[in-house]
Amino acid sequence: MSSSNVSLNQDTDSYPQRPSATNATAPKLSGSVSGRNPISLRLYKVLSTNFDDESTKEALWTLSDLYQSASSTSNHDPQTIPNVIEDGEDLKDVKEKYSLSSAPKESFSGESAVRARKNLRRDMEVKLAAGSRQFLDALGNVDKKLSELQAHVTAIRLSCDDAERQLSLTNEASRDVLERAGNLRDERQAVDGKKSIISLFLDRFKLTGDETEALTSRDVSIGTAFFAALDKTEQIREDCRVLMSGEDGPTQAGSDIMSFTSSSLEQGYDKVLRWCCNEFRQMRDLQPEVSNILRDSIVRLRKRSELLSEALSILAQTRQSALLSAFITALTRGGSSGLPRPIELHAHDPLRYVGDMLAWVHQAIAAEHEFLESLFGVKGNQRMMGSVRKFSAEDTIEDDWVSEIMNSGVGGLCGPLKMRVQQTIKSQESSIISYKVANLLQFYLVTMQRTIGTQANLSLTLQEITDAAYKVFYDAIESQSRTLSRILLDIEDDSLLPPIAVLDHLQILRDLMTVYQSSLMGDEDEKTRDAGFHKVLDIMVDPVVEMCDTAALQKKRQRPAWDEKIWVINCLSYLTSVLDAFEFTSQKQKNIQHSIDERVQSLIEEHFTNIMTDTGLRDVVHICKNRLTSEPLSHIPNARPTELRAALHKFSGWLSGLEVVHSTRLSQLTAQKLHTEVHQTVLMQVVKAYELLCDEVKKPENKYEAASTLLGTERPFGQVHLLWQIFGLEDEEGHLEG
Repeated sequence: MSSSNVSLNQDTDSYPQRPSATNATAPKLSGSVSGRNPISLRLYKVLSTNFDDESTKEALWTLSDLYQSASSTSNHDPQTIPNVIEDGEDLKDVKEKYSLSSAPKESFSGESAVRARKNLRRDMEVKLAAGSRQFLDALGNVDKKLSELQAHVTAIRLSCDDAERQLSLTNEASRDVLERAGNLRDERQAVDGKKSIISLFLDRFKLTGDETEALTSRDVSIGTAFFAALDKTEQIREDCRVLMSGEDGPTQAGSDIMSFTSSSLEQGYDKVLRWCCNEFRQMRDLQPEVSNILRDSIVRLRKRSELLSEALSILAQTRQSALLSAFITALTRGGSSGLPRPIELHAHDPLRYVGDMLAWVHQAIAAEHEFLESLFGVKGNQRMMGSVRKFSAEDTIEDDWVSEIMNSGVGGLCGPLKMRVQQTIKSQESSIISYKVANLLQFYLVTMQRTIGTQANLSLTLQEITDAAYKVFYDAIESQSRTLSRILLDIEDDSLLPPIAVLDHLQILRDLMTVYQSSLMGDEDEKTRDAGFHKVLDIMVDPVVEMCDTAALQKKRQRPAWDEKIWVINCLSYLTSVLDAFEFTSQKQKNIQHSIDERVQSLIEEHFTNIMTDTGLRDVVHICKNRLTSEPLSHIPNARPTELRAALHKFSGWLSGLEVVHSTRLSQLTAQKLHTEVHQTVLMQVVKAYELLCDEVKKPENKYEAASTLLGTERPFGQVHLLWQIFGLEDEEGHLEG
């Protein structure tokens, strides 16, 4: 039984690589061997074992590798065994160590597996013992090396102790030297600190040789180095004042510094003053250039007002001389190449002559203002030349310097300009030219006042010249107006048109108004606009009205048949037509229109009287309007039926004539509108008079027999609306009735 079990075990152990096949046949065997002998049960147990566990597989593969490697060493030559003998081992121990290799070959199949299973523990212990032996050997070598290292460390410790002992002896011997060196080092640091402080103090409160030379030497020109030295000197003095204002009071060093820098600073400012004065004396061009150095020099001199005033006075004198020389050159010689031509070549043309001179002065002021603003570093406020400049207490001192120097420089032009303009004004005979020149002067006066102020010398001069020009102009038009009063109308002339003298006078007035209108800026209010020409209108228009009335009366007395009313209305209408084209004459037009209306009203009354006389209705209508008694109208002379019938017959004849639509007298009016207006107004009054007559005749108390028959014998047959139609006034009648 035991041999059978061994065989089965050997067979089972010899096939460890096919566990799945064994498991596959297990169900069939279990069905056939159930209930049999123990061998079958053992076989069933073996076959039913599961080798799918990973740890079991790994253990079996480890054993397989172990014995496979052991079997591979069984073929070793015995001569190689001593090579692996360690110290203290004999051949027997070695053989026992390698017992798997020296095992006899199998006598039957599975014998080695049986042997291996029986000696498994021993083989594993041998394997572990061999590994431990290898570890012991390796650790022995390490221990040996550590012993050698310990010997070296001990030697090094001894050397260090010896060196420490030598160092202690050296320190004891050099302690005094080290203490002295430390004290010297501390003293050196203190000295270096004091030296640094002194160096900083000297750098801050003392000028270098180059800086002193830049301030005092004439060989060094004004430039960046000079200004840097000057600024440093100012800063030194400022810092020194702060230093001397301490609790300890002024020190000797501070006093010496102030004394030294004061001398250098004064020499520096004197050098700046001399250089600026020299530069200013050379500025004789019309538009001089301003360098940054000169601008910086002015900034430095601002701290010394007396020095700056001296320099600016030289600048003002130089600019005055330069501008005057340039103005005289422009008048007499013109440009350097002949262009522009000399201004005095146009002296025969007063307007151009004066305009060119004023334009040159205006341009010179603009260039001078730009030069001075650049010199003093005044920032422009983008104000256009000629626009209103606001003069106020907020102006800076630079603005005051600009105004003062420019006033002084341009003031030199006042004399030559005034003399030439006054000569031109006084030599003019034409009032129109005088007025144009006066307006031109007024324009430049306003421009200069806005630019350089009202109190500038040039503004005052222009004001004086402008007043003189207007005086000459007013004297001229007053003289011309006075000549109108001496005009005598031609007695033999039947014309009712304005005379030649009036036409010429009003033509001059029209030209003057055109000049004035062209001089307006467009931003004036109505009051200012009208006031600017009011005096001219008074001088030139009022004498025309007076002359018309006076001359008409004189001619009427000498020639009674002459129609003075039509003539006066024609003259005033023409005057109104001249003024009507200009808005600033509205007030004067109203005054003249009022005079025309008065004369037109008188003309209407006279024309109505003439028409009523021509129609034969004058007396009877007068009786109807002014009857004072209660006596019947038919019993009053000139209103009796026979007389009334004659008047109506005459009126009917008048209605058939041309006088109804056209008046011979009114046709001489130059204003057709007045002709129509006067005639239609009179016709309306005629209609109303006829209506009054018809109403009075039809009244029973007036005792007219067959009143309707009396009125109906002649046109318009007692029908007022028919009279409206005859006169062509049906629209007006309808309007009035409505």
